[in-house]
Amino acid sequence: MAVPPDVAVAPGRWPVLGHTVPMLRDPLKLLSSLPSYGDVVRLDFGPMPVYLVTTPELAWQLLAVDAGKFDKGIVFDKMRPLFGDGLATSNGAFNQRQRRMMLPAFQRSRIALYAETTMTKLAVDLAGSWKPGEVVEFDKRMQDLALTISGRTLFSTELGDDPLTEIQRSIPIMLKYVMVRAFSPKFVERLPIPANREFDAAAARLRRVIGDAVLEAREKGGDQGDLLSMLLLAEDDETGERMTDRQVEDEVITILTTGAETTAVALAWFFHEIGARPDIERRFHAEIDEVLAGGPARFEHLPRLVYTQRIINEVVRRTPPVILMRRAREDVELGGVRLPAGTEVAVSQHTLHRDPRWFPEPERFDPDRWEPGRAAGVPKGAFIPFGAGARLCPGHQFAPTEIALVAATIGARWRLEPVSGVKVFPKIKATMQPNRLPMIARPRSQG
Repeated sequence: MAVPPDVAVAPGRWPVLGHTVPMLRDPLKLLSSLPSYGDVVRLDFGPMPVYLVTTPELAWQLLAVDAGKFDKGIVFDKMRPLFGDGLATSNGAFNQRQRRMMLPAFQRSRIALYAETTMTKLAVDLAGSWKPGEVVEFDKRMQDLALTISGRTLFSTELGDDPLTEIQRSIPIMLKYVMVRAFSPKFVERLPIPANREFDAAAARLRRVIGDAVLEAREKGGDQGDLLSMLLLAEDDETGERMTDRQVEDEVITILTTGAETTAVALAWFFHEIGARPDIERRFHAEIDEVLAGGPARFEHLPRLVYTQRIINEVVRRTPPVILMRRAREDVELGGVRLPAGTEVAVSQHTLHRDPRWFPEPERFDPDRWEPGRAAGVPKGAFIPFGAGARLCPGHQFAPTEIALVAATIGARWRLEPVSGVKVFPKIKATMQPNRLPMIARPRSQG
C-alpha cells in the first residue's frame, strides 16, 4: 500500500535536507509544535519520511501493544558501528535473547549491591572534595561521577583503572557528535571532517580497552560482584548458550553510552531546578534530613524518599531523550494512517512530556504533579522516559536508584547555588544536556 499523501507534513522542511536542519538546530521547538498538526505527522530526514505519533495512545501502541510489528529504526542502524548488535540496536529473536540474559544483572538484589559498594561511596567521595564557596562545574562533575559509577559497577577494581580512564575520555566525545551522525544524511558519515574523525577514534579506543577487559574477566572467571562478570556468566534459559566476547563488548558499550549520560543529565538538572526554587529545595532537604538521620544514603532509604522521587520524575519529564525510532516490519495502521512495511516511525518523549493536555503548565517545574492523586490522571503512554513495553530500558530501576542516592548524599551536605548572570539552557546532543552549569557549593550548616 502507498504512503498516505494526506498526512500533515511538519513545517520548516528544507529542499533536499528536509527537516534535518531544524531538527539539529532546535529540535525542541520542532517537536513541541507537532501535536497541533495531527496525531501522526510526517518529518523528512533527507529523502526519507518519518511518521511521528503525538498521542499517548499511539505511543503505547507503537512501543508496547504492537511492539512485535516494529524493529529499531534508522537512528539505531547508524549507531550500529558503535554499539554493534547490543540491546539498543538488535532486533527480533536475538534482541529477546539478549534481554533475557541481561535482566538478572539488573535485578533488585544486584542494584542493592551496587548501591552499597559504589553509588553512595563515590557520591560521598565527590561531596567531600568540595570547599565552601567553591564554584563547581556541576554538569561536568555529574558526568564524571555517572561514568565512574558505571565503570565501577561494570568492571571490578581488580581489572585496574584503564577501562575507567578510557570511558571518561571517550564517551563524552562520542556523545558530543551522536545527534549529528544520527540525523545527517548517510554521506556525511564518510566525510573527513573533525566530527567524524574524533567520533571514530574515540569509538575505536573504547572498543579496544573494553575488549581487553572482557578477555581478562573471562580468564579470571566467577562472579566478581560486577556487571561484566554477570554478563559473562549469563545463560539463555531456553538454549543454555552464553554470550560471545563480542556480544558482551556490545552490551557493555551500550550500557555505558546510554545509561551514564541519562543519569548525569538528570542529576545536573535536579540541582539546577531546586537551586532556582528555594521552596522545593527546603522540602527536599527536610526529607533527606529526616530519612538519612545524619548517615549515608542507603538502598533501604529509597521507599521513604518520596518527595525526592517526585523531583526526579519531574526532571526526567522535562529533560528526557529526544526521540525513539522504529521501523515497521509489516503493514501497520496507526491512528487511522496505514503505513507499509519498511516505514520509519517515531515517538518523541519531549513531545509527549511537554503536551499541556497531559501535563498542565508543562514549562512549570512542579514535583507535586506526581502526587498519587494527580499522577493517576496521566494517561498510559504520556510519560515514557525509559521507553515502554517489551523494550523498556533494562536500567529503568538502576538509573532512578543512582539519581536518588547521589542527590540525597550531596543534598545532605551541600546547597548548590546558581551563579548569578549565567544563563543555563538545554544543549541537545544524545540527551538534553545543560549548556553549562557552574554552581556554588554552600555547606548546609550555613543555611
